[in-house]
Amino acid sequence: MHRTARLLLGLTTAAALGLGLPATAASASAATASTVSAVRAAETWEWGPTASSDRGGWAGGVVRSSGTGLRIHGDLYDAAGARTCSWLKIKWLSDRGRWHTKTFRNCSQSRILSFRVNAGYMLTASAKVCRGTSTRITGRCSGWEGVWSQGG
Repeated sequence: MHRTARLLLGLTTAAALGLGLPATAASASAATASTVSAVRAAETWEWGPTASSDRGGWAGGVVRSSGTGLRIHGDLYDAAGARTCSWLKIKWLSDRGRWHTKTFRNCSQSRILSFRVNAGYMLTASAKVCRGTSTRITGRCSGWEGVWSQGG
C-alpha cells in the first residue's frame, strides 16, 4: 500500500508539473521576445539626413552595435547636374584616442550608394556631405554633423 501511494504521488506531481510547464514556457517566451525587441531597439541609432550646402547631395543612415563594436550604415544620394559627384566623409574617434576617416563617392544620379563602416569601439562620430568631381572634393560642404556620441 505504501508503495502504491508513493507511485501515485510521483505521477500526480509529474502531471502537475507537466501541465504547468507549457504555460510557464509560453510566458517566459513572451517575456524573452519583448526583452530582445527592446534591446534591438536600443542598439540602433538613426542619423541624418545631412545635405551638402547646395542640396545636391545628401546622406543618412543608422549606427548599429555588433559583437566587434559599432557599424555605421547608410545611403549616399546624388541629385545634382552633370559631371558632379556627391562625397561623404565620416570621421570617428576610437576608444584608443585615434581619429579615423572614411570617404565615399557617388557620381550616379540614378542609383543610391549604400555604405558601411566598421568603426569598432568609438567615442564619437561625425559626417559631412560635399560636392566634387569624380576624383576629389571641390567644396559646397555641409558642416560636420554628429552621427553618434557615447553617452548620448
